[in-house]
Amino acid sequence: MISRLIPIALTLLLAGCDIAALLADPKAVQREADAKAIGGACRYAVRSIEDCYTLNEKASKSLVFQGWKEMDQYMRDNKIDGVPSTVAKPATPAPAEEIIEEEKAKPKAGAKAA
Repeated sequence: MISRLIPIALTLLLAGCDIAALLADPKAVQREADAKAIGGACRYAVRSIEDCYTLNEKASKSLVFQGWKEMDQYMRDNKIDGVPSTVAKPATPAPAEEIIEEEKAKPKAGAKAA
């Protein structure tokens, strides 16, 4: 009787357990959450999705879009206006000035030092 109850009890316990989530790589889960947060932040900052992709090249485009879309729906449902960002895109730095030093003329072998 008990031998029949053990498999049933284990089945019921594991049925409510999300095994895939337990075995997922924590770094991968964090990257996914970050990409979605980037998309949501871009939508709230009234940035286009293309600008968001350009500014965050390392983030997954599909997850950034998913976060952008979720934030868009949330903002429409709650009638929230976006806040335009005031940070300008980083300008390309001017090339550094090259310093050229001229070599001083070496004294000839036969000349005496003064």
